[in-house]
Amino acid sequence: MKKKLLIVLGAFVFISGTGFIWFQFNWYKLPGIMASIKNPTGDNRSLDWQEGPDVRSVDKPNVVVILVDDLGYNEVSTYGGGMGNGRVKTDNIDQLAGDGVLCTNGYSATSVCSPSRAGLLTGRFPTRFGYEYTPTSKGFGKLIAKMQRDRELPPIYDADIDNNLPSTSEMGLPPSEITIAEMLRPQGYHSVHIGKWHLGATQEFRPNNHGFDESLWIESGSMFLPEDHPNIVNAKLPFDPIDKFLWPNLPYAVQFNDSPRFEPDGYLTDYLTDEAVNVIEKNKNRPFFLYLAYWAVHTPLQALKSDYDQLDFIEDHAERVQAAMVLAVDRGVGKIRQALEENGLDENTMIIFTSDNGAPHYVGLPDLNKPFRGWKITYFEGGIHIPYIVSYPKRIEGGQSYNGRVSSLDLFSTIGSLAGAEIPTDRKMDGMNLLPFFSGEQEGEPQRPLFSKSDTYSFLIKDGWKLQVDEQQEKTWLFDLNTDPTEQHNLAETELEQLASLLELRESIQAEQAEPIWKGALKSPITIDKHLKEGFTKDDEHAYWTN
Repeated sequence: MKKKLLIVLGAFVFISGTGFIWFQFNWYKLPGIMASIKNPTGDNRSLDWQEGPDVRSVDKPNVVVILVDDLGYNEVSTYGGGMGNGRVKTDNIDQLAGDGVLCTNGYSATSVCSPSRAGLLTGRFPTRFGYEYTPTSKGFGKLIAKMQRDRELPPIYDADIDNNLPSTSEMGLPPSEITIAEMLRPQGYHSVHIGKWHLGATQEFRPNNHGFDESLWIESGSMFLPEDHPNIVNAKLPFDPIDKFLWPNLPYAVQFNDSPRFEPDGYLTDYLTDEAVNVIEKNKNRPFFLYLAYWAVHTPLQALKSDYDQLDFIEDHAERVQAAMVLAVDRGVGKIRQALEENGLDENTMIIFTSDNGAPHYVGLPDLNKPFRGWKITYFEGGIHIPYIVSYPKRIEGGQSYNGRVSSLDLFSTIGSLAGAEIPTDRKMDGMNLLPFFSGEQEGEPQRPLFSKSDTYSFLIKDGWKLQVDEQQEKTWLFDLNTDPTEQHNLAETELEQLASLLELRESIQAEQAEPIWKGALKSPITIDKHLKEGFTKDDEHAYWTN
């Protein structure tokens, strides 16, 4: 009996020890494991999109917003020249620009995905309603801090905040905010969301509770195909802690309205495009708002082999995969336009193509935001200066290049004005109607400040002057974008009058913002002129980003 007890005890110790060792090296995989247990992914299913009337009786324009994730300025060939030293051409996106307005000074609401999307959908600075940070799970900040603790300037990590974070599904866009879809509903619009949501996953935060009649949604991210699929080419980034977190934790999954998770049908970008085409065909006889939010070109880097094989002139494997992912987005834009034309909707549909922010440094590729300095997660131009194209043949003459500063915040009022909707008057709106500027009815550019903040780091643009303040390192940058659009010359010590004016305006705007709904657990120094693969020294120019 004693011998048996010792055997059982030994087995228990062995299993416990093995489990402890596994946990020590694999604890960052737990979010994906727990999510797969709580919300398992089923087989692909066909989607029963609602069908509009047999005959169109309302002549209101349709609206299609195509939002790409982390697409840098130089990844669209009509802007910076394109990837692969300019040899990767985005023909369909370029043609959209040729048929509409190419905005050379387009800005995102902020430089990270979730708050940027919140700003786009509401037309308001996301900090006005406390949506200051991107939802991240408990332990994510710990992973980043642990993997970068040996840097000369490591991140600042707050374990107490991290341990008390709500679940990412509860980090949602407040239902009290009015979205584009909610604004359009009284005008008879059928609103559909397809793709990444990342604005909360519990019932109160889902797209259907924010004005969308139907939604094929990804909570925060997905694999493009299973890692071992024969048609996929993967590029892992061993120097990037975010990449290490994504591969084991992301499902290959979508949801339809309130359904459980299920697998897409094929490569994710093409699947979302094909379903968007189905929505266009189903709704050709009524006004619709289609918000197509691609997960591409966000990591993990996964490309179709057929796209990858076209780019054998690109030597760097990761760049080749990234460029192939861009090709899939470009193909999607072409299919959307073809569907509109085949259904007789192209003349009376506004298409807006843009990105949620600039390309990130953690991909490890040098020229994604060229010619701008900085990356996603900074307020330098590389983080917020984005592709921005608008087409509406019925009112906007094609072939224009518009140099005024426009923002994703402007989509709300622009779309609302186009549809004849009522713009809310019970709250401060930060975007403007761009139609008069694009149609030639009004000269100049929108007169309003652009602003965002993440804890102790903020930026402000007014009349072409740009202020950045990083309180963590007591650093101030002042640039005249009118003469120095790539932010080469910091004028903070010479243009004192201009600096004082912008600091005063910044203080006034910051006083209007709400307290964050949740706090950021990690404050990371992000290099301005180096990508992550190049390393980091304390002497490299950087900005502290909190999330």
